[in-house]
Amino acid sequence: METTSEENLEQSQDNKGCFECCIKCLGGVPYASLVATILCFSGVALFCGCGHVALTGTVTILENHFSKITSDHAMLTDVIQLMQYVIYGIASFFFLYGIILLAEGFYTTSAVKELHSEFKTTICGRCISGMFVFLTYILGVAWLGVFGFSAVPVFLFYNMWSTCAAMRSPVANLTSVDSICVDVRQYGIIPWNATPGKACGITLSDICNTSEFYLSYHLYIVACAGAGATVIALLIYMMATTYNFAVLKFKSREDCCTKF
Repeated sequence: METTSEENLEQSQDNKGCFECCIKCLGGVPYASLVATILCFSGVALFCGCGHVALTGTVTILENHFSKITSDHAMLTDVIQLMQYVIYGIASFFFLYGIILLAEGFYTTSAVKELHSEFKTTICGRCISGMFVFLTYILGVAWLGVFGFSAVPVFLFYNMWSTCAAMRSPVANLTSVDSICVDVRQYGIIPWNATPGKACGITLSDICNTSEFYLSYHLYIVACAGAGATVIALLIYMMATTYNFAVLKFKSREDCCTKF
């Protein structure tokens, strides 16, 4: 009986030790950086994937309905292809940057919560944390511009879609359907000498019913939402990295003041 009691006591102590170890490890998880990383990966994936397909659909719509001569939209085609290559670079960069920020979050969180008594912050570590704070702020401002830019094609496609919906509306008082047009030349997408440059009446309605228009319109909306999610993720990164850097800097001063 005594042996059994001792074994049970040892087992309970082992279980308690494992539980405390798990709690200690969970306390070192940078939850803010983890949420930001998941949100960043999701937002960038939506923006890059949907944006790439939507740009391809836009070229198809322009070539088939608004600019029949290749030379008229050659520059636009080159710009769209360049943007697609930039999308590849953005996806690769943020995949690596998100992993680095998550790893930096684990590093600074462990330092802040002092999971290891022998852990000491270094000047190099604080400089790296400060660099990530600065770079994340720059990327956050840049992605605000990307978010605004991604809303432009949504606005253009929405104008076309609303015009087509107005033509199909039974309560609309229309004298001539053919007088309602959408001229994409006024947006600077194609030059003014492009042929035909605009679509009117039934032709415009048929364009809105094509799979390219429907798919591109909704993909641009999703891409814009992905850019917004990335902005939110970078804001979370900003708060987390700034807080961790401030605490690390405070701890370094504390260590210097207490050394004798």
